[in-house]
Amino acid sequence: MGDVATLVSGIDFKIRRLIERHGLLLAENERYSKEIQELKQINENQKQNLKQLEEKINVLKLAKALENKEGNVEAKIKINELVREIEKCIGLLNT
Repeated sequence: MGDVATLVSGIDFKIRRLIERHGLLLAENERYSKEIQELKQINENQKQNLKQLEEKINVLKLAKALENKEGNVEAKIKINELVREIEKCIGLLNT
């Protein structure tokens, strides 16, 4: 009988350890999930910031091209590209 009681006691101890470990892992999992969400938000903000900076660079390049007389051809090309892009947007809005 002593062996059975020892086995039951050992099993009980192991189950309690597993339950405790399970709770710790759930808490850790929740913490990591929150961290992932925060990092996704930071990543999205960085993407938006990058897009805005790229747009500013394009505007500055266009302004620089307009300053130079030699850049008139390049400026006209950029303006034509912008007009085509605007027309595509209008077309998408109309559909």
